[in-house]
Amino acid sequence: MDGLARTVRPSRMHLQSPSMKGIAVNRLPLLSFCLLLPLCTVAFAQDEDSEGCKDSALVTRMPGSVIHSCDNKEYDQFDITVSSDDSQPKKHVEGELHSWDYGTREGVSDIQVYRNLETALRTGGFHIVYESSPGYIAANKGTTWVVIENSGSYYYQTIITEQQMKQEVTADASSLQDELTRSGHVAVYGILFDTGKATLQPSSEDTLNEILKMLQQNTDLKLRIEGHTDNVGAAATNQVLSEKRAQAVLAWLVSHAIAADRLTAKGYGDTKPVADNSTDDGRAKNRRVELAKQ
Repeated sequence: MDGLARTVRPSRMHLQSPSMKGIAVNRLPLLSFCLLLPLCTVAFAQDEDSEGCKDSALVTRMPGSVIHSCDNKEYDQFDITVSSDDSQPKKHVEGELHSWDYGTREGVSDIQVYRNLETALRTGGFHIVYESSPGYIAANKGTTWVVIENSGSYYYQTIITEQQMKQEVTADASSLQDELTRSGHVAVYGILFDTGKATLQPSSEDTLNEILKMLQQNTDLKLRIEGHTDNVGAAATNQVLSEKRAQAVLAWLVSHAIAADRLTAKGYGDTKPVADNSTDDGRAKNRRVELAKQ
């Protein structure tokens, strides 16, 4: 959001878990508000922090703030506003994600919190990609992104480090064939692409090899490879992306000796969601490749 003129504190659905698994970005330089506020050595009500929550090793809290909640995900996604032009798509980032909900001390203003955070990020070598004073900052350094959503009396801090997901669940040739026989199509979630691109990630190999095995075992089987996206970004862009991703899977199979006349590729963009696009989990389910019998 570009401005946080809110009178009622909104909920953040992804800030629910009190667990803390550690901050993967702690190798980066520590940013401290001590650079800005000489009294930051004074102890504030740290004992009121939500159980299990700790500050990031990358960006410390506004002095006197209390952590109301935090969340730590091994792998998640986050959409980052990078332009004041609403027609421009947000930056979609996937990787290790950590979030904090801070309540600030009495007497601080929106702009006071905003300037402290902004200056701390710049001092730490971050590039401010987009800001809307005093409510929103998006900054990055290499593959790490920091997003601040500020309302003065409280602010949300999100840190996400781009990385490839470790594929932990794969479909085997037998289960793919069973579902195709039963319903005529099957959704495949182990085929992964670079964000916003049709480049297959190396972790897709296991799943692709199971599709290959199924085609080798069923020589009469012909497939339509279907690409699907979530609704993040423009519909026309998603349509093209889904087509390119379907073509990328087809090309991989043909490069592994499957006859091209057994395969076709089609993209559906975001027109056939299978889950709610308003949630992270729903969008993840909508970004998929499906196989359909021809």
